[in-house]
Amino acid sequence: MTKPSNTSAITAATGRSWDDWVELLEQAGARELPHSAIARKTLELMPESVERREWWAQGTAIAYEQHAGLRVPGQSCTGDFQLSASRTVSGDKDAALHAWQELVGGLEEFGGVAVEAPAATSSSEKWRYWRVPLADGTRVAVNFSDKASGKCAVGLAHTKLDSAEAIEYWRPVWKGLLARL
Repeated sequence: MTKPSNTSAITAATGRSWDDWVELLEQAGARELPHSAIARKTLELMPESVERREWWAQGTAIAYEQHAGLRVPGQSCTGDFQLSASRTVSGDKDAALHAWQELVGGLEEFGGVAVEAPAATSSSEKWRYWRVPLADGTRVAVNFSDKASGKCAVGLAHTKLDSAEAIEYWRPVWKGLLARL
């Protein structure tokens, strides 16, 4: 069930074949463990030479869970579903946040679901954040960070979805809005 592109990236980054990862995690009893324990075990097994070991351990744990049928693509470790979409735009994080607010500021619904409360923004030195709760109990977060050459990465996450089908419903909604930035 795991996407082949995930396993080839894991193999390339970790220097360990996907079959070897599966065998190691099976021997460690990962099928019987919750996600956090699988991620810890994967980190223990991660070669020291791997850059961003923690990040690759999380990705390997998730791919293993999908492989083992413990979760499907898009499903979080708590059982709900989430999707993410991103786009790189010209300008800095403040300009991108402003453009996003101009684009969606007057909307009272997204994808036919009402906004539960007004959107909130916050910031840190490296990031700008825009978040809104929807009336169906889901949450949308958009993060903005500067990239080189006067560009900004815009990343959107829609969490607490109830199914894989919901991902397919929402993906074009968010990609369409991101494309208008």
